[in-house]
Amino acid sequence: MNDDATLLTQEVTVTYSGHEALHPTSLDFAPGTVSALIGPSGCGKSTFLRSINLMNREIPGCVIGGRVIWHGENVNVADADVYRLRTQIGMVFQQPNPFRKSIYENIAFALRRHGITNRSELDEQVERSLRAAAIWDEVKDKLKESAYALSGGQQQRLCIARTLALGPEVVLMDEPCSALDPIATFAIEDTIHDMASKGICVVIVTHNMEQAARVSDNTAYFLLGEMVEYGPTGQIFSAPKDQRLDDYLTGRFG
Repeated sequence: MNDDATLLTQEVTVTYSGHEALHPTSLDFAPGTVSALIGPSGCGKSTFLRSINLMNREIPGCVIGGRVIWHGENVNVADADVYRLRTQIGMVFQQPNPFRKSIYENIAFALRRHGITNRSELDEQVERSLRAAAIWDEVKDKLKESAYALSGGQQQRLCIARTLALGPEVVLMDEPCSALDPIATFAIEDTIHDMASKGICVVIVTHNMEQAARVSDNTAYFLLGEMVEYGPTGQIFSAPKDQRLDDYLTGRFG
């Protein structure tokens, strides 16, 4: 366990209608770091990611076991304030999912729900969020236009901006670049580095091992619902300890 980590998972399991899709998993995530979750399809990495902010609870028959420790407190309890938790631990999904609103309102809507109604404060926060997601210069002259007029990569950065607007300490990203071209992918990766440089903890699921190597400080390899190996990204890719990970990295499996 890392005492500096603000986010810890202890023996976390995820069970769907009695079937354990994620076996006990214990990981720690420190502020200002990027952690990549890799492995073949269906290995449990996205299942684990969605357990961190209890999103799997939305699925009927799903039970999250174990402890999710956030700032020293177990939030995996029946009466958890999931709305508050998800403002602090935000999520960006595989497919961009902007609201059917203007670019401005995509950010302002979330801020208003958070109690910010003053127009000048909204303007300031919208600009700050769009800058943080490295998209301000591309959209500053068309804030009243529909978010759906943006390209896929721009929509994804808008969704990142919407997540950042609430000031999260952790951002979970579930294959955020899988539907994007290389140029848009590199823009998202730059945004990930910028988030980490500001002290945000980023946890990203990716099928792209090159991306994991580029963006992450630490990497966890999942297989068949088990977290097989976790460590510094350089060590994971250059000197894996588990043969199953070595087989995956060298293309002998997965």
